[in-house]
Amino acid sequence: MHMEAIRIGGLILLEYKTYGDDRGYFRETFRQDEINKIFGREIEFVQDNESLSKASVVRGLHFQRPPHAQAKLVKVSAGRIFDVAVDLRPGSNTYGRWDGYELSAENGKQLFIPEGFAHGFVALEDNTVVSYKVTDYYAPECDGGVLWDDPVIGIEWPLPGEPIVSGKDLNLPGLAELGNVF
Repeated sequence: MHMEAIRIGGLILLEYKTYGDDRGYFRETFRQDEINKIFGREIEFVQDNESLSKASVVRGLHFQRPPHAQAKLVKVSAGRIFDVAVDLRPGSNTYGRWDGYELSAENGKQLFIPEGFAHGFVALEDNTVVSYKVTDYYAPECDGGVLWDDPVIGIEWPLPGEPIVSGKDLNLPGLAELGNVF
């Protein structure tokens, strides 16, 4: 496994080695021992989630508030996404800043997003399958989010067409209205 240093503290871009030949490829996509080694502590994932999206579907920006805040490990099994995390940690020197990466089935990269971040993505191709592990169970009473196109955050989404966004996500607050959630 290869780990890449990235711009906002706590986010980690992971890439597992791929072994390919004329039949296709083989790739480990998760190793608990390697994750624990990277963080110097045990990270326990308790739930896996998966979504299927067509091109231009935007999902997010979502988070769960304490006491059920979630860290996520995001990967793409089919297609491509532009994956985004926004720092919502109070007192962080990168509060309100975002970072984004292309994750695809082909490049095999995964993004670890710690607690304290909002997460979202746009599907760059039809039939994109995104799966992610989380460190706490879904708790509707802790569900939260921030508006995907909030100009205060200023995410530069590489939209392949007109964005397709759920009604719920269109009605999320902007960063200025959000307040301290972590």
